[in-house]
Amino acid sequence: MTGKLRALISVSDKTGVVDFARQLHAQGTEILSTGGTAKALRDAGINVTDVAAVTEFPEIMDGRVKTLHPRIHGGLLGRGEQDAAVMAEHGIRAIDILVVNLYPFEQTVAREDCTPELAIENIDIGGPGMLRAAAKNHAHVTVLVDPADYDGVIAALSNNGSIPLEQRRSLAKKAFGHTACYDAAIWNYFQSQDNAAEFPQRLPLGLTLQNTLRYGENPHQSAALYATGGQTSGTLIASRQHQGKELSFNNIADANAALECVKALDGNGCVIVKHANPCGVAMDDDAEQAYQKAYACDPTSAFGGIIAFNSELTRAAAEAIVAQQFVEVVVAPAYAAGAVEAFAGKQNVRVLECGPWDQDTAGSRVFQQIEGGMLVQDKDIADVHREDLRVVTKRQPDEQEISDALLAWRVARYVKSNAIVYGKNNAILGIGAGQMSRIMSAQIAGQKAAEAGLDLNGAAMASDAFFPFRDGIDVAAGLGIKVVIQPGGSMRDQEVIDAADEHGIAMLFTGMRHFRH
Repeated sequence: MTGKLRALISVSDKTGVVDFARQLHAQGTEILSTGGTAKALRDAGINVTDVAAVTEFPEIMDGRVKTLHPRIHGGLLGRGEQDAAVMAEHGIRAIDILVVNLYPFEQTVAREDCTPELAIENIDIGGPGMLRAAAKNHAHVTVLVDPADYDGVIAALSNNGSIPLEQRRSLAKKAFGHTACYDAAIWNYFQSQDNAAEFPQRLPLGLTLQNTLRYGENPHQSAALYATGGQTSGTLIASRQHQGKELSFNNIADANAALECVKALDGNGCVIVKHANPCGVAMDDDAEQAYQKAYACDPTSAFGGIIAFNSELTRAAAEAIVAQQFVEVVVAPAYAAGAVEAFAGKQNVRVLECGPWDQDTAGSRVFQQIEGGMLVQDKDIADVHREDLRVVTKRQPDEQEISDALLAWRVARYVKSNAIVYGKNNAILGIGAGQMSRIMSAQIAGQKAAEAGLDLNGAAMASDAFFPFRDGIDVAAGLGIKVVIQPGGSMRDQEVIDAADEHGIAMLFTGMRHFRH
């Protein structure tokens, strides 16, 4: 790029664009522009040439067609001397700098009043075309999609009079990522509107960097947080952080696990998570009591854990947390007066407000990376209710036992397999997680309850998958368990049912399992 430069500027995000254009203009750059951007620059006293004056064709169809013209795309794709003759023949002048960011599609479809027609009108056509042209031709053109890059370009021009090729290549790569994520957002919108159940041949994710993290699971691993776009209230990634240190990789993973578990409770509840597994869960109309019951399940593991609530966190509950334990993260949909302030004396505690959520998450999917690919599955949101349960033993459970069984069952969904969960009176009393044998999980859950001084007599036992042998039921009987909830479906179901009958235990089959790896 030598001599007088030409820049085409057309942006929806006008952050910093006036100052950037003013600095370009001061260095002798000719500014081309369109629509609202041209008006903003003129209002700031910057001389601007309308794209329509270059194309000698007006903007038409309410602005749908304005930059789709050979004099624009030829200017972006021209390869210097190689194309100089054809450009001169057709009156095409080179465009050296392109500054474009696209119609705010994601912000538009996130609005409650967005209609399909409005969404479609916010699909940018000319913008991506220009970006791809300029990025392809980065040997000759500088392309910018992010206001954060304006200063670097001005600095290069001021120091060298041109933009180094390495810098242009980096900006081109960013532009291709910008258009790829934009197209992914449009695809995701249509996919959600169609409520499509099939797995597509190609799966665009369109992830956007939220922030880089200090490190990953371990200090020797680099890490970053990416957002899928269109984040809604009730998610960890869209949470507002009131205080505390930067969230770590493990904080984010564990806080998300805690939030997902507490969402599954059918009453006001609290969940404490440590190393991705719940270590305490309880429900109570009073947030402080819900916390106290959850903490009682496993005070040792609760140390340094993550605490999530599914209702407003009261000041009393916040004060109880501060007085009782070391906690890394607290997350709740809302905070009562004085609740956030209660954590002020513990400035390292991350206090997150996620906002309310919609319980209907049908159609959402989860991803797990493997070497060379990705596993994709529907999110495990399936639930069972009283009417879905099948009693398979001689003894019939009473209403409280069914309620206890359902709570334990819902928690087991969020415990690493093999999972065993004991619960009674709206509180979880023991959790056995991540063992290679189910009998070991049952024993660990019992040991945890004993260490916490909790009485399992009359409690419910939930298993995330069927019992392959009767030994798990024998352990339960020795602990005083009176009702067992499990999927059923083992070749030895009858042996397991017979064991329950021997011990006078009621058993419920759900017909559904909840493996979690």
